[in-house]
Amino acid sequence: MSPSVRRRPLRYQWRRPMAAGSVAVVLVAGIGAVGAGAAQAAPARTAAAPVAADSGARITAEKKVGDHAVDITISSPSLGRSVKTRILLPKNWKRGAQATWPVLYAFHGGQDDYTSWARNTDIEAWALKYNVIVAMPEAADGSYTDWYNYGKGGTPKWETFHTAEVRQLMERNYGAGALRAAIGNSSGGAGAMSYAARHPGLFKYAASLSGILSMRSIGMPAMLMFTNASNGQDPFAIWGIPWADDANWAAHDPYSLAPKLRGTGIFFSSGTTGRPGPGDPNVAPWDIGLLSEIAIGANTKEFKKRLDALNIPHTAHIYGDGRHNWPAWIREAGFIWPTLMKSIGARRV
Repeated sequence: MSPSVRRRPLRYQWRRPMAAGSVAVVLVAGIGAVGAGAAQAAPARTAAAPVAADSGARITAEKKVGDHAVDITISSPSLGRSVKTRILLPKNWKRGAQATWPVLYAFHGGQDDYTSWARNTDIEAWALKYNVIVAMPEAADGSYTDWYNYGKGGTPKWETFHTAEVRQLMERNYGAGALRAAIGNSSGGAGAMSYAARHPGLFKYAASLSGILSMRSIGMPAMLMFTNASNGQDPFAIWGIPWADDANWAAHDPYSLAPKLRGTGIFFSSGTTGRPGPGDPNVAPWDIGLLSEIAIGANTKEFKKRLDALNIPHTAHIYGDGRHNWPAWIREAGFIWPTLMKSIGARRV
Protein backbone atom coordinates (compact mmCIF):
# COMPACT_ATOMS: atom_id res chain seq x y z
CA MET A 1 0.00 0.00 0.00
CA SER A 2 1.33 3.42 -0.86
CA PRO A 3 1.64 6.30 1.64
CA SER A 4 -1.28 8.73 1.67
CA VAL A 5 -1.10 11.64 -0.76
CA ARG A 6 -0.05 14.90 0.88
CA ARG A 7 -2.00 18.07 0.24
CA ARG A 8 -1.15 21.68 0.91
CA PRO A 9 -2.41 22.37 4.45
CA LEU A 10 -5.23 24.83 4.97
CA ARG A 11 -5.34 26.77 8.22
CA TYR A 12 -8.44 27.84 10.06
CA GLN A 13 -9.42 28.83 13.58
CA TRP A 14 -12.18 27.96 15.98
CA ARG A 15 -14.88 30.63 15.72
CA ARG A 16 -18.45 31.33 16.72
CA PRO A 17 -20.91 30.49 13.93
CA MET A 18 -22.33 33.42 11.90
CA ALA A 19 -25.88 32.25 12.47
CA ALA A 20 -27.76 29.50 14.23
CA GLY A 21 -27.17 26.20 12.53
CA SER A 22 -24.06 27.29 10.59
CA VAL A 23 -21.23 24.90 11.33
CA ALA A 24 -17.74 24.22 10.05
CA VAL A 25 -17.61 20.97 8.15
CA VAL A 26 -14.45 18.87 8.33
CA LEU A 27 -14.19 15.40 6.81
CA VAL A 28 -11.61 12.64 7.18
CA ALA A 29 -10.34 9.38 5.67
CA GLY A 30 -8.79 6.43 7.55
CA ILE A 31 -8.50 2.61 7.93
CA GLY A 32 -11.36 0.31 7.06
CA ALA A 33 -12.26 -3.32 6.38
CA VAL A 34 -15.58 -4.19 7.95
CA GLY A 35 -18.32 -2.25 9.72
CA ALA A 36 -18.58 1.35 11.10
CA GLY A 37 -21.70 2.23 13.00
CA ALA A 38 -24.30 4.93 12.85
CA ALA A 39 -23.64 8.09 14.81
CA GLN A 40 -25.24 8.13 18.23
CA ALA A 41 -27.22 10.99 19.76
CA ALA A 42 -25.25 13.29 22.06
CA PRO A 43 -25.43 16.85 23.41
CA ALA A 44 -24.66 19.45 20.77
CA ARG A 45 -21.10 20.80 20.71
CA THR A 46 -20.60 24.46 19.90
CA ALA A 47 -18.06 25.85 17.45
CA ALA A 48 -17.40 28.85 19.70
CA ALA A 49 -14.19 27.55 21.28
CA PRO A 50 -12.63 24.18 22.03
CA VAL A 51 -13.56 22.70 25.41
CA ALA A 52 -10.61 21.86 27.67
CA ALA A 53 -9.88 18.55 29.39
CA ASP A 54 -10.26 18.16 33.15
CA SER A 55 -6.51 18.74 33.62
CA GLY A 56 -6.65 22.01 31.72
CA ALA A 57 -5.19 20.49 28.55
CA ARG A 58 -6.52 22.49 25.63
CA ILE A 59 -6.48 22.69 21.87
CA THR A 60 -4.50 25.76 20.82
CA ALA A 61 -4.49 25.25 17.05
CA GLU A 62 -6.22 23.22 14.37
CA LYS A 63 -4.98 22.78 10.80
CA LYS A 64 -6.67 20.98 7.96
CA VAL A 65 -4.20 18.58 6.33
CA GLY A 66 -6.49 16.62 4.00
CA ASP A 67 -10.07 16.39 2.80
CA HIS A 68 -10.99 14.56 5.99
CA ALA A 69 -7.96 15.10 8.23
CA VAL A 70 -6.94 17.73 10.76
CA ASP A 71 -3.91 18.19 12.98
CA ILE A 72 -4.53 19.70 16.39
CA THR A 73 -1.97 21.19 18.76
CA ILE A 74 -2.56 20.33 22.41
CA SER A 75 -1.10 22.28 25.32
CA SER A 76 -0.70 19.47 27.85
CA PRO A 77 -0.08 19.91 31.59
CA SER A 78 0.66 16.18 31.75
CA LEU A 79 3.58 16.60 29.36
CA GLY A 80 4.58 20.13 30.28
CA ARG A 81 4.61 21.10 26.61
CA SER A 82 2.55 21.22 23.44
CA VAL A 83 2.31 18.27 21.03
CA LYS A 84 0.14 17.33 18.07
CA THR A 85 -2.49 14.74 17.26
CA ARG A 86 -3.83 13.86 13.82
CA ILE A 87 -7.56 13.20 13.54
CA LEU A 88 -9.38 11.46 10.71
CA LEU A 89 -13.07 12.35 10.57
CA PRO A 90 -15.90 10.45 8.87
CA LYS A 91 -17.69 11.76 5.80
CA ASN A 92 -20.81 12.78 7.71
CA TRP A 93 -18.96 14.59 10.51
CA LYS A 94 -20.10 18.12 11.32
CA ARG A 95 -18.91 20.37 14.08
CA GLY A 96 -21.70 20.92 16.57
CA ALA A 97 -23.68 17.88 15.43
CA GLN A 98 -25.84 16.10 17.98
CA ALA A 99 -24.04 12.80 17.46
CA THR A 100 -21.09 10.71 18.55
CA TRP A 101 -18.96 8.33 16.50
CA PRO A 102 -16.97 5.20 17.32
CA VAL A 103 -13.27 5.99 17.67
CA LEU A 104 -10.04 4.13 17.00
CA TYR A 105 -6.80 5.24 18.63
CA ALA A 106 -3.71 4.39 16.55
CA PHE A 107 -0.43 4.54 18.49
CA HIS A 108 2.95 4.83 16.78
CA GLY A 109 6.28 3.15 17.52
CA GLY A 110 9.56 4.51 18.83
CA GLN A 111 11.65 7.03 16.94
CA ASP A 112 8.52 8.15 15.13
CA ASP A 113 5.64 10.58 15.59
CA TYR A 114 1.91 11.20 15.24
CA THR A 115 2.14 11.18 11.43
CA SER A 116 3.61 7.67 11.33
CA TRP A 117 0.43 5.75 10.50
CA ALA A 118 -0.59 8.27 7.83
CA ARG A 119 2.88 8.27 6.24
CA ASN A 120 3.38 4.53 6.15
CA THR A 121 -0.08 3.13 5.50
CA ASP A 122 -3.31 3.94 3.67
CA ILE A 123 -5.09 4.47 6.98
CA GLU A 124 -6.98 7.49 5.63
CA ALA A 125 -8.46 5.41 2.82
CA TRP A 126 -9.21 2.54 5.20
CA ALA A 127 -11.06 4.79 7.64
CA LEU A 128 -13.02 6.64 4.99
CA LYS A 129 -14.91 3.43 4.29
CA TYR A 130 -16.40 3.52 7.79
CA ASN A 131 -18.36 5.83 9.99
CA VAL A 132 -15.46 6.11 12.44
CA ILE A 133 -13.11 8.69 13.92
CA VAL A 134 -9.41 7.81 14.05
CA ALA A 135 -7.10 9.62 16.49
CA MET A 136 -3.32 9.35 16.11
CA PRO A 137 -1.70 11.12 19.07
CA GLU A 138 1.93 12.04 19.53
CA ALA A 139 3.83 9.66 21.83
CA ALA A 140 7.47 10.60 21.08
CA ASP A 141 9.72 8.02 22.79
CA GLY A 142 7.67 8.18 25.96
CA SER A 143 7.11 4.42 26.28
CA TYR A 144 3.35 4.87 26.89
CA THR A 145 3.62 5.43 30.62
CA ASP A 146 3.63 8.16 33.23
CA TRP A 147 7.35 8.27 33.97
CA TYR A 148 8.47 6.93 37.34
CA ASN A 149 11.28 9.49 37.66
CA TYR A 150 12.96 7.59 40.51
CA GLY A 151 9.74 7.48 42.48
CA LYS A 152 9.11 11.22 42.23
CA GLY A 153 6.60 11.09 39.38
CA GLY A 154 5.90 14.26 37.43
CA THR A 155 6.21 14.91 33.72
CA PRO A 156 6.10 13.44 31.22
CA LYS A 157 2.83 11.62 31.88
CA TRP A 158 2.19 9.99 28.53
CA GLU A 159 -0.42 7.56 29.82
CA THR A 160 -2.44 10.39 31.34
CA PHE A 161 -2.05 12.41 28.17
CA HIS A 162 -3.41 9.59 26.00
CA THR A 163 -6.08 8.04 28.21
CA ALA A 164 -7.44 11.23 29.80
CA GLU A 165 -6.42 14.42 28.03
CA VAL A 166 -6.60 13.32 24.38
CA ARG A 167 -9.69 11.20 25.05
CA GLN A 168 -11.57 14.05 26.74
CA LEU A 169 -10.58 16.56 24.05
CA MET A 170 -11.76 14.14 21.36
CA GLU A 171 -15.05 13.53 23.14
CA ARG A 172 -15.75 17.16 24.00
CA ASN A 173 -14.77 18.71 20.68
CA TYR A 174 -15.02 16.10 17.92
CA GLY A 175 -17.88 13.82 18.90
CA ALA A 176 -15.80 10.79 19.81
CA GLY A 177 -18.04 8.33 21.63
CA ALA A 178 -17.57 5.72 24.33
CA LEU A 179 -17.03 2.86 21.87
CA ARG A 180 -13.25 2.77 21.49
CA ALA A 181 -10.57 0.46 20.13
CA ALA A 182 -6.79 0.77 19.99
CA ILE A 183 -4.08 -0.45 17.64
CA GLY A 184 -0.35 0.14 17.79
CA ASN A 185 2.90 -0.99 16.24
CA SER A 186 6.08 -1.78 18.20
CA SER A 187 6.07 0.31 21.42
CA GLY A 188 2.64 1.57 20.38
CA GLY A 189 1.38 -2.01 20.40
CA ALA A 190 2.70 -2.53 23.90
CA GLY A 191 1.06 0.75 24.87
CA ALA A 192 -2.31 -0.27 23.45
CA MET A 193 -2.26 -3.54 25.39
CA SER A 194 -0.98 -1.94 28.60
CA TYR A 195 -3.63 0.80 28.47
CA ALA A 196 -6.37 -1.78 27.89
CA ALA A 197 -5.24 -3.75 30.93
CA ARG A 198 -4.64 -0.76 33.20
CA HIS A 199 -7.99 0.82 32.29
CA PRO A 200 -10.49 -2.04 31.96
CA GLY A 201 -13.42 -1.02 29.80
CA LEU A 202 -11.57 1.84 28.11
CA PHE A 203 -11.23 -0.13 24.86
CA LYS A 204 -13.51 -2.73 23.37
CA TYR A 205 -10.54 -4.15 21.47
CA ALA A 206 -6.74 -3.79 21.61
CA ALA A 207 -4.35 -4.84 18.85
CA SER A 208 -0.57 -5.04 19.15
CA LEU A 209 1.70 -5.40 16.11
CA SER A 210 5.17 -6.55 17.20
CA GLY A 211 4.85 -5.05 20.67
CA ILE A 212 6.75 -6.24 23.75
CA LEU A 213 3.97 -7.80 25.81
CA SER A 214 6.05 -9.42 28.57
CA MET A 215 8.35 -6.66 29.80
CA ARG A 216 9.95 -8.62 32.63
CA SER A 217 10.89 -11.75 30.67
CA ILE A 218 14.55 -12.71 30.48
CA GLY A 219 16.43 -10.19 28.37
CA MET A 220 13.50 -7.83 27.90
CA PRO A 221 14.45 -5.24 30.56
CA ALA A 222 17.93 -5.00 29.05
CA MET A 223 16.49 -4.63 25.55
CA LEU A 224 14.11 -1.90 26.67
CA MET A 225 16.81 -0.08 28.63
CA PHE A 226 19.22 -0.20 25.69
CA THR A 227 16.55 1.05 23.28
CA ASN A 228 15.57 3.96 25.49
CA ALA A 229 19.19 4.89 26.20
CA SER A 230 19.87 4.93 22.45
CA ASN A 231 17.01 7.43 22.14
CA GLY A 232 18.96 9.80 24.37
CA GLN A 233 16.84 9.21 27.46
CA ASP A 234 17.56 8.15 31.02
CA PRO A 235 16.21 4.58 30.85
CA PHE A 236 15.88 4.33 34.64
CA ALA A 237 13.48 7.30 34.71
CA ILE A 238 10.76 5.57 32.70
CA TRP A 239 9.66 2.52 34.72
CA GLY A 240 12.43 2.60 37.30
CA ILE A 241 15.43 0.33 37.83
CA PRO A 242 14.70 -3.29 36.88
CA TRP A 243 14.33 -5.57 39.91
CA ALA A 244 14.81 -2.68 42.34
CA ASP A 245 11.56 -1.12 41.12
CA ASP A 246 9.98 -4.35 39.98
CA ALA A 247 6.56 -3.47 41.37
CA ASN A 248 6.30 -0.52 39.00
CA TRP A 249 7.49 -2.62 36.06
CA ALA A 250 4.86 -5.24 36.89
CA ALA A 251 2.19 -2.54 37.14
CA HIS A 252 2.76 -1.69 33.46
CA ASP A 253 3.53 -5.15 32.07
CA PRO A 254 0.76 -6.67 29.90
CA TYR A 255 1.88 -10.19 30.91
CA SER A 256 1.51 -9.37 34.61
CA LEU A 257 -1.74 -7.50 34.00
CA ALA A 258 -3.23 -10.20 31.76
CA PRO A 259 -6.17 -11.06 34.08
CA LYS A 260 -7.42 -7.50 33.64
CA LEU A 261 -7.70 -8.04 29.89
CA ARG A 262 -10.62 -10.43 30.32
CA GLY A 263 -13.61 -8.98 28.50
CA THR A 264 -11.49 -6.96 26.06
CA GLY A 265 -11.00 -8.19 22.51
CA ILE A 266 -7.31 -9.01 21.98
CA PHE A 267 -5.10 -9.37 18.92
CA PHE A 268 -1.32 -9.56 18.75
CA SER A 269 1.17 -10.60 16.11
CA SER A 270 4.88 -10.81 15.40
CA GLY A 271 7.54 -12.56 13.39
CA THR A 272 9.84 -15.14 14.98
CA THR A 273 12.50 -16.37 12.57
CA GLY A 274 14.67 -13.32 12.00
CA ARG A 275 14.30 -13.74 8.26
CA PRO A 276 12.82 -11.13 5.89
CA GLY A 277 9.18 -11.56 5.00
CA PRO A 278 7.14 -10.40 1.97
CA GLY A 279 7.97 -6.82 1.05
CA ASP A 280 10.87 -6.53 3.49
CA PRO A 281 14.18 -5.00 2.35
CA ASN A 282 17.10 -7.26 1.53
CA VAL A 283 19.24 -6.74 4.63
CA ALA A 284 22.02 -8.63 6.37
CA PRO A 285 21.09 -11.37 8.88
CA TRP A 286 22.45 -9.20 11.71
CA ASP A 287 20.13 -6.32 10.83
CA ILE A 288 18.56 -4.92 14.02
CA GLY A 289 15.09 -5.11 12.49
CA LEU A 290 15.49 -8.87 12.05
CA LEU A 291 17.22 -9.56 15.35
CA SER A 292 14.74 -7.55 17.39
CA GLU A 293 11.81 -9.43 15.87
CA ILE A 294 13.31 -12.73 17.02
CA ALA A 295 13.27 -11.46 20.61
CA ILE A 296 9.79 -10.00 20.25
CA GLY A 297 8.52 -13.22 18.69
CA ALA A 298 9.71 -15.25 21.68
CA ASN A 299 8.12 -12.66 23.96
CA THR A 300 4.84 -12.88 22.06
CA LYS A 301 4.77 -16.65 22.52
CA GLU A 302 5.13 -16.19 26.29
CA PHE A 303 2.23 -13.75 26.34
CA LYS A 304 0.10 -16.21 24.40
CA LYS A 305 0.89 -18.98 26.90
CA ARG A 306 -0.17 -16.66 29.70
CA LEU A 307 -3.54 -15.92 28.08
CA ASP A 308 -4.06 -19.60 27.30
CA ALA A 309 -3.40 -20.51 30.95
CA LEU A 310 -5.92 -17.89 32.07
CA ASN A 311 -8.42 -19.05 29.43
CA ILE A 312 -8.72 -15.50 28.08
CA PRO A 313 -9.99 -15.41 24.47
CA HIS A 314 -7.63 -13.82 21.97
CA THR A 315 -6.42 -13.94 18.39
CA ALA A 316 -2.69 -14.39 17.81
CA HIS A 317 -0.86 -14.33 14.51
CA ILE A 318 2.71 -15.53 14.99
CA TYR A 319 3.78 -15.56 11.39
CA GLY A 320 7.44 -16.59 11.27
CA ASP A 321 9.32 -14.61 8.60
CA GLY A 322 9.06 -10.86 8.90
CA ARG A 323 11.18 -7.87 9.84
CA HIS A 324 10.30 -5.29 12.52
CA ASN A 325 8.91 -2.86 9.96
CA TRP A 326 5.86 -1.58 8.11
CA PRO A 327 5.40 -4.20 5.37
CA ALA A 328 4.45 -6.74 8.05
CA TRP A 329 2.44 -4.26 10.12
CA ILE A 330 0.39 -3.15 7.12
CA ARG A 331 -0.62 -6.77 6.45
CA GLU A 332 -1.48 -7.36 10.10
CA ALA A 333 -3.45 -4.11 10.38
CA GLY A 334 -5.41 -4.99 7.25
CA PHE A 335 -6.22 -8.40 8.67
CA ILE A 336 -7.53 -7.14 12.01
CA TRP A 337 -9.18 -3.96 10.75
CA PRO A 338 -12.65 -5.47 10.14
CA THR A 339 -12.63 -6.92 13.65
CA LEU A 340 -11.65 -3.59 15.17
CA MET A 341 -14.44 -1.83 13.32
CA LYS A 342 -16.99 -4.46 14.32
CA SER A 343 -15.94 -4.28 17.97
CA ILE A 344 -16.91 -0.60 18.19
CA GLY A 345 -20.00 -0.85 16.02
CA ALA A 346 -18.45 0.99 13.08
CA ARG A 347 -20.33 0.20 9.88
CA ARG A 348 -19.26 0.62 6.29
CA VAL A 349 -20.57 3.74 4.58
